[in-house]
Amino acid sequence: MLVKENKELRWVSINFIGGVVAVGELLTLVESLDDIGIHAVRFGTRQQMLFQVTKEELSDLEYVFLNLELPIEVGIDFSPNIVSSYVGEGIFNKAIWLREGVYKDILEGFDFTPDLKVNIVDGTQSFVPFFTGNLNFVCSEISNYWYLYIRFPKTNNFYCWNSLVYSGDIAPLSAFLDKKNSGFPHLTGAELETAAVSTGQFLFQSVDVPFQGASFKLPYYEGFNTYHDKLWLGIYRRNEDFSMALLKDICMICQETRIAQLYTTPWKSLIIKDICTKDRPLWDSLLDKHRINLRHALNELNWQLGDLCNESLKLKQMLVQYLNQLDVRTYKLCFGIKIKSQTGVWGSVIISRSDQNESGHLYKVEHTVDFDPNSKKLLSFREKIPLEHLGSVLLDICEYFYLNQQKELAEKSLPRETREKQVSDKVIHQCSRCLTVYDAAWGDPQQGVEKGVPFDRLSNTYRCSLCGAQKSEFSRVSTDELYAG
Repeated sequence: MLVKENKELRWVSINFIGGVVAVGELLTLVESLDDIGIHAVRFGTRQQMLFQVTKEELSDLEYVFLNLELPIEVGIDFSPNIVSSYVGEGIFNKAIWLREGVYKDILEGFDFTPDLKVNIVDGTQSFVPFFTGNLNFVCSEISNYWYLYIRFPKTNNFYCWNSLVYSGDIAPLSAFLDKKNSGFPHLTGAELETAAVSTGQFLFQSVDVPFQGASFKLPYYEGFNTYHDKLWLGIYRRNEDFSMALLKDICMICQETRIAQLYTTPWKSLIIKDICTKDRPLWDSLLDKHRINLRHALNELNWQLGDLCNESLKLKQMLVQYLNQLDVRTYKLCFGIKIKSQTGVWGSVIISRSDQNESGHLYKVEHTVDFDPNSKKLLSFREKIPLEHLGSVLLDICEYFYLNQQKELAEKSLPRETREKQVSDKVIHQCSRCLTVYDAAWGDPQQGVEKGVPFDRLSNTYRCSLCGAQKSEFSRVSTDELYAG
């Protein structure tokens, strides 16, 4: 689906609250869109559906919208969808007490459309981000009680609620805080909490143990997978487009096999649960019919992009191709691309467009503290990077990440004497001008230098791939020295 820059076109967002949609409602919507000539939709990072319509098409859809019990927004200033980890229940999540019924009860309590972004998340999983909302509810170890982290709108300023929030109060407390939204710039988190407590309307419980999130390991969310005595199927589309024909056939098989609901994900994909093993041939036939490829590489699945941004999608595809050519490991990492300054993206490595020179756009690469995508602080890694050198910088940051992982593991598991013998201090070469690194383990594919070529064997005409400095301007440096701190 090409994102068209036509002023006559309107964007439509349909919020599937909590990332869940009834099959019957989706089928009605899909058939109506198909009837007026809309052939593809996308899913967003807040688990919503997005598509473009003309004024005439919008008029044709108004009656359909009236009969659907779905929050529908027209224009570019959408009310944010409520994000939840309901999609991962039973397949990714590990919380002891948080089950499907709890999610349903909480989501059904939202009888209003919040202006603030609300996240309702299982703290034991790493599939759905914790803190991309303004009101971030994260389950605690105490049954039916949640941590609350407030992120003030359009800032990275957080306030941790001093008490736990009861499940039944998540919707009414969100409504209370949503009404205070206009005063957020003038109110502190403590003042908001005092105001909520003083109403006497909510059940709070003291926090005995601070929240400790699970370490990030993105689960493989595509293809057929077993859970309990059934299957679930994840469908990812490289171009983000889901055709009406595909969605219609999915709904028809769901109705035939008594699957009641579908799930959208923050990774712009779709998950179908409760598939009986005997029905697998129906789904195989659907994948064949629509030429749906499964089992994409993890280094293609671990990207977060802004919604409706073809530029970031093209950049991702270029960088993924580069990483694939070098067979680069990216496990435990996820990447975010931020083209527009107001776009909020989530990731352990963030690529942002920062400036422009006569050759084109320049980029910067940052990473979160400890490469935890749920961390609230970004650290600069490299700046003013031309497009053609972004791939090599990603290579560097992956190397940096895994070297640090090795050191941390060694420090935890080995005696000092053994550690000094086993953790060797690797020597590489660094440009003295722009600090670009040459590592023989990777070579320099942009200049035709294959993996395994030592720096000493490079031609004397070799130059820095980033700034053009001569080979003589590179200096030997140890990885311990280079990545210290």
